[in-house]
Amino acid sequence: MSVEYNKNLIRKYIEEVVNTGNVNEIEKYVSSNYTEIHEGKRHVVGIEGAKEHIIGVRTTYPDLKLTVDLQIAEGDWVATCITARGTHKGRWIGIKPTNKRVTFTGVNIEKIENGKITEHGGAANILFQLLEIGAIKVVGGKE
Repeated sequence: MSVEYNKNLIRKYIEEVVNTGNVNEIEKYVSSNYTEIHEGKRHVVGIEGAKEHIIGVRTTYPDLKLTVDLQIAEGDWVATCITARGTHKGRWIGIKPTNKRVTFTGVNIEKIENGKITEHGGAANILFQLLEIGAIKVVGGKE
């Protein structure tokens, strides 16, 4: 597959699955051996794990919309810089919902093989935004 095909595949995945929460479409984009990379560790989660990931994210941010700001591709790899917007309505890692809108940026890195996403990793710049909406607080005081 060409790098343009791979970049377009990621854009369509974001538009048709991530931005809608329609996990019924996930098999069009994700391979059965789909692997998530988290903190340097590989977790083979398959299609069901990919569905759980999307459902979990959309439970926290039910109106989540990602915008693709930039994509860079080389070979089987696509790096996508995104801006995400959504309302914090669901519990996430012990953080109670604030019902406030949040905007954050991030980078997703995917590997495409045989026309499907086989690996996903990345990072989101969300710490400041969670502080700003009061979802988390700084503990301690000035010394």
